[in-house]
Amino acid sequence: MLTPEEWEAVRLSLAVALRSVLFGLPPAVLVAWLLARGRFPGRALLDALVHLPLVMPPVVVGWLLLVTFGLRGPVGGLLDGLFGIRLVFTTAGASLATAVMSFPLIVRAVRLSLDAVDPGLEAAARSLGAGPLDRFATVTLPLIAPGILSGAITGFAAGLGEFGAVITFASNIPGETQTLPLAIYSATQTPGGEAVAARLAAVSFTLAIAGLLLADLAGRRLSVLLGRPPR
Repeated sequence: MLTPEEWEAVRLSLAVALRSVLFGLPPAVLVAWLLARGRFPGRALLDALVHLPLVMPPVVVGWLLLVTFGLRGPVGGLLDGLFGIRLVFTTAGASLATAVMSFPLIVRAVRLSLDAVDPGLEAAARSLGAGPLDRFATVTLPLIAPGILSGAITGFAAGLGEFGAVITFASNIPGETQTLPLAIYSATQTPGGEAVAARLAAVSFTLAIAGLLLADLAGRRLSVLLGRPPR
């Protein structure tokens, strides 16, 4: 059985991962659409920037967030001075760091769904007088819904395991920013904490497997509901 402190780490991990998906999903869909449908200068650069968190050390991503959104950073100082919003060393900051790290995974899933959409369907809607927003809402969005759902769940599962960016930007504060991976790290640094680390690692493993299986199942079910053969 988990202790109340361990349950708090699990609850905080779930809350941070959920916030990160809710925060990152709308811009991820927009960016995926731009990369799949847009033809503009700098498209390759945007693609590289979007996928940068996948190849950079998470600690570096956290440090960049700290420089940008810290109290002395250009964005963080402005938010704190004008609105009293502080992101560094807070739960919101942990959610931001997690969102940045899971953002490329969501974009990739949505973009793959967009690439699979027959452009002729959008062209037919355009020939019938549908504007860009109408075409997206009535044709494209329903067709890419499985990819959006799978990307959201995959991003959520990945967010549960984020460590480097969170500890660098939001620190390891119990009850505030100590998510499940950080609680496991703290347990491994504590004498006699092997049992705690093992329990939390088992919970982390279970949540990760459940998230991946749910992403696959949700994508298949939604494809069936939309009349598309599941891949």
